[in-house]
Amino acid sequence: MAKDIRRLFELFETSPVLVAAYDEFDRLRYANEAFRSAYFIEPDEMPLWPDLMRRNFHARRGTVICVADFEEWLRSTQSRRGKVGYRAFETDLFDGRWLWMTETVEKDGWMLCVATDVTGLKAKTRAVRQDRDLAIKASYTDELTGVANRRFVTARIDDMLQPPGGQTSAGCLCVLDIDRFKSINDQFGHQTDDTILRDFAMRIHRLVRRTDCFGRVGGEEFVLTLPATPVEQAKLILERMLASVRKSRPLQERPDFGYTFSAGIAGAQPSDTAISLYARADRALYMAKLAGRDQIHLDEPDPDRSAVAG
Repeated sequence: MAKDIRRLFELFETSPVLVAAYDEFDRLRYANEAFRSAYFIEPDEMPLWPDLMRRNFHARRGTVICVADFEEWLRSTQSRRGKVGYRAFETDLFDGRWLWMTETVEKDGWMLCVATDVTGLKAKTRAVRQDRDLAIKASYTDELTGVANRRFVTARIDDMLQPPGGQTSAGCLCVLDIDRFKSINDQFGHQTDDTILRDFAMRIHRLVRRTDCFGRVGGEEFVLTLPATPVEQAKLILERMLASVRKSRPLQERPDFGYTFSAGIAGAQPSDTAISLYARADRALYMAKLAGRDQIHLDEPDPDRSAVAG
């Protein structure tokens, strides 16, 4: 067996196909020579994917990323990266090559990336496919904040409740709502609203694992899916988010201004649908608001109680 594994690695190292594996935290754990050469990775390096993309963007090498705001692009891309079991797309490199990249995500969050050089394909056909990929990206992205939108998040809730193979996978759904958002709007106006929404999305997204999905579902309300996560761990994750937002001072002209959010958490049950799970998390959010805001409330399942929208 050991000999077979060594032989497999030898084949990977000499293959022109780019091969890499990332763990559930999106840290590179293996990359063959072709992948390391394309993305300028030293043999003993194991960088996080966002760090790798950031340094290559500033050095103008690796993947071509034509954006004015790299961090906004990164946030938008991470909102979809690794959230589905398999996806395929085209990407171009600064050295002139075009790659057909596939990402396969396992149940434990590890992801296998395989890329093939497709530079020889007709440029006109390639441009059409790239336009299609950009249109798909836009259809799943909230335009204001850059995180996932309602459509994408709803699909991930369904994925969490119905994992491949019909197996039951524990997970949690969290509904997050910025506190007193209407009064902020009344006091400062819509432009300030947008600044706060972007700041909130950025701060929460920094603390989201690659296996999770965070998105805006409307107004000041956001949703976070936490697959394979018990309620106690979900609460710890949300507490870190609360602490981060409390420290924020997003308005340059008002350095004393801060804001908070409240959250409701519901653990998935075998009988849940996306609608019932969301209703329980939303009811928990309502209870957090009643208790004084700037806090987390855990749902206590009770089939005799109707869900409360808040």
